Amino acid sequence: MIMIVGLGNPGRRYRGTRHNAGFEVLDELARRVGVRFRRNLRWPVLVARAVMLGRPVVMVKPQTYMNLSGTAVAPLMRRMGVGREHVVAVVDDVDLPVGRIRVRKHGGAGGHNGLRSLIEEMGGEDFARVRVGIGRPIGDTDLVKYVLGVLPAEERKIFRAAVKRAADAVECLTSEGVDAAMNRFNGSDVEQET
Repeated sequence: MIMIVGLGNPGRRYRGTRHNAGFEVLDELARRVGVRFRRNLRWPVLVARAVMLGRPVVMVKPQTYMNLSGTAVAPLMRRMGVGREHVVAVVDDVDLPVGRIRVRKHGGAGGHNGLRSLIEEMGGEDFARVRVGIGRPIGDTDLVKYVLGVLPAEERKIFRAAVKRAADAVECLTSEGVDAAMNRFNGSDVEQET
């Protein structure tokens, strides 16, 4: 079984913000396979089980806020018997321009507190990631304010296309493996393809 973890912040206040890219990708995947997220009574997560391109998957949206994502995900992994090598984390990335997707086999947190929490709580960094570019703020805009801000209309269209492309990357990774997903999805922007 593959566990797909989308990172974000729960609640209406954060809906549509840059930092919730992971949630948006999981919502797109759930829509594609026709499943809904349900609360888990034991841990602070929303969970949806599905078969994606012939593979059983569980999609997880931690409800602990970004910086504590690992505290919600790690116990669920242990309970379900899912090893790190079967986890795919979907996150936003300020170091990628809006519209760019990057798939990685493993790696550090890269300054992302949600990834840092996953690495600490899961006990290692050997899990795949699909990063969705949200760009860096221009000028002296505060980074926290930026990532928790709603995308302006002109960026929203590119971001929505990136969310769909990231969902494609997760599907590819799930069915064909991380190398195939890296070859197909790294190195191009949504903006160039639309």
